[in-house]
Formats: sequence, C-alpha cells, structure tokens
Amino acid sequence: MISEAKSKACIASRLAVAPMMDWTDRHCRYFHRLLSREALLYTEMVTAPALVRGGALHLLDHAPEENPVALQLGGSDPAELAQAARLGAAAGYDEINLNCGCPSDRVQSGTFGAVLMTKAPLVAECVAAMRDAVEVEVTVKCRIGVDDQDPEQVLPEFLSRISAAGCGRVTIHARKAWLQGLSPKENRDVPPLDYNLVMRMKAMFPHLHISVNGGIASLEEAKAFLEAGLDGVMIGRAAYHSPADILTRADPEIFGTGTATDPVRVARAMLPYIEGHLAAGGRLHQVTRHMLGLFAGRPGARAWRRVLSEGATRPGAGPDLVEQALERITTATPGQPVAG
Repeated sequence: MISEAKSKACIASRLAVAPMMDWTDRHCRYFHRLLSREALLYTEMVTAPALVRGGALHLLDHAPEENPVALQLGGSDPAELAQAARLGAAAGYDEINLNCGCPSDRVQSGTFGAVLMTKAPLVAECVAAMRDAVEVEVTVKCRIGVDDQDPEQVLPEFLSRISAAGCGRVTIHARKAWLQGLSPKENRDVPPLDYNLVMRMKAMFPHLHISVNGGIASLEEAKAFLEAGLDGVMIGRAAYHSPADILTRADPEIFGTGTATDPVRVARAMLPYIEGHLAAGGRLHQVTRHMLGLFAGRPGARAWRRVLSEGATRPGAGPDLVEQALERITTATPGQPVAG
C-alpha cells in the first residue's frame, strides 16, 4: 500500500522543477519552495552506490519545509536501488525517482541514466525491487530513446515494462539522448523535441500518469500541455534561470490555490535561512547563487545579479548584501529600461 506521500507527490507533479546536477541542491529547493507552495521539487541525482556502499547519507539532507520533494536515484542494481530507496524514504522524501535519462559519460560508465533505455527488462526489475522496499511512490524519468533506437518502438515497450513492474508515474524528456557524439550539454538542446510522441504515449497508456519534460520555457506552455491531456509538466532550466516567471504564479494558475507570490518578499524571506546557513559554517554564495535570476526581466535585475555575484564570495559576506542588492530592485522605477 502506498502511503499518503503518493497523493501529495502525485498532485504536486502537475508542475515540477526538474532534477538538475549542481543546481537543485537543498538551498535551491528551499528557495523554490518559497516561490511555490505546491510544485513538486526534485533533488539532484544521487547514486545508489554512494548511499549504500559509500555511506554518503549527507546527500539526503533536506529541510522538512522543502516537501513535497522527490529523491532522484541513479543506479542499475535492483538490490542496491531498493536499499537506497529505503534510505530515501526514511529520510522523509515523498517520492523515489529512477533516472533513466541522464546522458553524461560518468553515468554511462556506471550503467545507469539514459543507457538504461536499452535495458528495459533491467529497469523493470529495479522498479519492482524499489516498489517492494518502500511505501512512497516509485517513479521513472526517461528519454524517448537513445542513439539509433526507434522511439516509436522503444518507448512503448519501455513504458509497458515499467508499468507492469508497478510504476504508475513517468516523466518523459521528449528528446533522444545521443550517447555517442554529443556532450551532455548538447544532449539538452541538439536532439529534436517530439512532444507529439509523448502525447501518443498518453493515449496508448491512459492509466499511466505521464509528465512531459524538455524545452518548456514558460508557464503558458505548461498550461497548454495540461489542457491537451498530459498529467504533468516538468520544467528545468527556465525554472532555474527565471524562477519568478515559472513559480510565482504556479499555485493559482496550475493548482488553483493561493495567490501569486512576490519575489521581493521571497528574497527577504530567505534572510533567516541565510543566517542559519552562515551560523552553521556555510558561505553566502552557496545560497545566493540560486537566487541570481529571481528578478530576470525586471528593472534593476542586472544590478541585483552584479551585487550578489561580486560580493557573495567575499569573506564575511552576509544577509546585508542581499538587502543591498534588493535596493537595486525596490528603487528601480517603472518606465526604466528592463535590465535583463
């Protein structure tokens, strides 16, 4: 039996911020949660070997205020993934997600990530083992295929197998991953998007909760996919670089609850968190690097970024720097040229 966490994560997955290496750490997630109370947040990918063999349990650290939040795991050993899933569930995550989409060389050498698109039976074994190990929902994030695979054939078989293994929710990055010939960065842009294929998969597997990911840059695009019949939308880089554009209106416009959040108030609401982080020995830039795009497109945005970028790494930098940067926004008058 799946616990209440399933319903929380499933409802929240109507709009999710994608797991992004080096970006969606706990500081980023705390910040994003202040922008939206409802959207589903994801960790960076954490490898099962790091948790199970390496004992790196600090990688599971997160604040209760971040929830609903999903732990994304990388791995290909069913028993090891099951143990890692147990650790994640015990740490309080609302969902455990298996990465079958990352194209990096390091991921390929470890036989996980996008290379698993070529090993659908193994993915099904992993899903089944994880499902048996935890009560929270186990989900999958995948590509439409890799290299010379025909997505029209590969993706339906992949979805059929993971569905039979007990996965009821999947996020599909609507691009192939080219494991040979393209860098991880190029794999985020070069392979063409095929949103229509994702829509056909929803029609073919109506019982599956299917979210689309890849190239979605606005809340309006997200709403269009939901209106077209998909169950959820996952946004990555746009939500990171222009978080206010995506997340401040998400609660009323995507979830039908609450009101839009004010970025200035969110910036000030981060100050107690920053103080706590500094008191624990952290550095200011570890938090503020995630806040640089908060005012993208607004007057004063360039000055906000400059103040934080130049000052946050200096010894002794503290919350007063954020207040100084905020002055560049609050004193910018309507009618000034937009600083992007």
